[in-house]
Amino acid sequence: MASLRTFASLLALAATVFAADLRPFNTWNQYLGGADSSQYSSLSQINKTNVKQLAVAWSYPTGDNVQYLFNPFVVDGVMYVQAKNNSLVALDAVTGRELWVHPFQGPVTTRGMNYWESKDRSDRRIFTTNGGFLTAIDARTGQTVMSFGDNGRTDLRTGLDRDLTNVPPIQTNNPGRIFEDILIMPLMRSGADYSYVPGDIHAYNVRTGKLLWQFHTVPRPGEFGYETWPKDFWTRSGGGINWNELTIDEKRGIAYIPTGTGKWDHYGADRVGQNLFANSIIALDARTGKRLWHFQTVHHDLWDYDLPAGPKLLTVKHDGKNVDVVIQPTKHGFLFVLDRVTGQPLWPIEERPVPTSDVPGEQAWPTQPFPTKPPPFARQALTERDVSPYMPEAEQATWREKIRNARNEGLFTPPSMKGTVTIPGVGGGASWGTAAVDPAKGYLYIVSKDAPTIVTITPPGNSAADQKGKAVPHAPPVTPLDGAFTHYTAPYTQFVATSRLPSISPPWFQLTAYDLNAGTIKWQVPYGTVPSLVAEGHADTGAVQQQRGGPVVTASGLIIAATNDKKLRVYDGDNGKVIWETDLPASAEGVPAVYEIGGREYIALCVAAGNGPGAYMAFALPSRK
Repeated sequence: MASLRTFASLLALAATVFAADLRPFNTWNQYLGGADSSQYSSLSQINKTNVKQLAVAWSYPTGDNVQYLFNPFVVDGVMYVQAKNNSLVALDAVTGRELWVHPFQGPVTTRGMNYWESKDRSDRRIFTTNGGFLTAIDARTGQTVMSFGDNGRTDLRTGLDRDLTNVPPIQTNNPGRIFEDILIMPLMRSGADYSYVPGDIHAYNVRTGKLLWQFHTVPRPGEFGYETWPKDFWTRSGGGINWNELTIDEKRGIAYIPTGTGKWDHYGADRVGQNLFANSIIALDARTGKRLWHFQTVHHDLWDYDLPAGPKLLTVKHDGKNVDVVIQPTKHGFLFVLDRVTGQPLWPIEERPVPTSDVPGEQAWPTQPFPTKPPPFARQALTERDVSPYMPEAEQATWREKIRNARNEGLFTPPSMKGTVTIPGVGGGASWGTAAVDPAKGYLYIVSKDAPTIVTITPPGNSAADQKGKAVPHAPPVTPLDGAFTHYTAPYTQFVATSRLPSISPPWFQLTAYDLNAGTIKWQVPYGTVPSLVAEGHADTGAVQQQRGGPVVTASGLIIAATNDKKLRVYDGDNGKVIWETDLPASAEGVPAVYEIGGREYIALCVAAGNGPGAYMAFALPSRK
């Protein structure tokens, strides 16, 4: 009865909020455009007819050789960026003139920061994580807000229910999200010991820095989902980390948290069970941290199929009715489209039988969820026919033999001691910042990568480091867990040719457009190029290097994206054709920002991916003055 009452209350909540209450989308005062992670702008001055007139309005050098992925944000004509050895820098958003610099000691969140202001605007703050401490900066002066926390900062380890005395500060590249006067912040320790820190979600008061609530992504005794892990797992390891992004439905006060795998990524004999809330989208009451619903996209993950991108919010027309949905992109190529309030799938999601594991002690989950709609955006099967034609024939034969000799029984074939083909692969599918939506049309656009790997489970005493072409990115912990299985490792072979190009056929990166009213793909095109192959007449391969960050969509039907082939491109949202492109001085891997000042629309982006002079650049149409 309690569950029925909860479901009824959620339905009642859904009826009180209407699609017409969409925010204006004409500012860029939060990273990714807003708390809803839309990567969308309602500005339309720059359109299909005049976009070819775009020119550089200003450029600001980062002043160092640091690689930046930052998404700029703009408030009151001031742009905030990361530059000068990870300092927070305020710029005049019209001219690029430097206004002030706030230096930091130690690592800083790299993808973006949060902006908050009081209702009377007398208090305006920027929040970031620096050296494991949540830090508040005055947005007007660049000075530390000393009244926040302990002299301007709050230790993210506060409130954790295990002894982390000897664990370094918790530092994450996920900026979290602000809702009302609450900053919702995920926990993760970057580096080799990342799995030992709980993947808790914390919420802090933006004025005081006080911890308000916390949610355990690995449930504690008595909490829902506790029985899906070994009984003491929560005391000795992390899991379900929200390392990427999170999204907030500000009208309803719901935070949508996507999580990663239980640790370790390819070996789960020490965490037998379904493993909630790993690989899940979790809907939490943003004010209290109470779980409203969850949906797990991979059970007992053995493939490192984290949920890598922030959930996207849309209102779509379904069976003749407007339905508010949340869309979760994945690393394994699926989109999960769920009712935003109830968590129910918009189209059926089937639990289908999948192959069993042949690793001693491993208990792969017998079924996995497969959405019946929409179709996947990435390749989910690999055969010998998919070997790249851009390799010598002898090397092609070598890769065909590798595929032929590995386990290759479909999307969820478990890692094996024989070696298992996985595609889209460990680094494939979607990533953070790679999806954008058009809330006026119910469309979603997503950048994805096909990066297959062969994952091999290595038994104790057989050093994976001695196996050429293999690396050991994730190995089980050294503390005794499950007898002989403690020291199994999971090296993997990436599909990379001796030329450093992928050893599978292109396209390697794609941009896919979905109509989520119908659950169909509108079009799919290669995303980016490889300059050396373009020179040989091969322009449809997609980019090849890791591409982090993605596109922005505008009301004028443009898709704006910068890539690591040193190009800024504008695509036609109707068909995916490139309308305009220009060369950049370096690669760009973040997300552009779109804003308007004095009646002029600007497109700004971070061009500082490490292979050229780093800068922030703003583009605009020629001034009418």
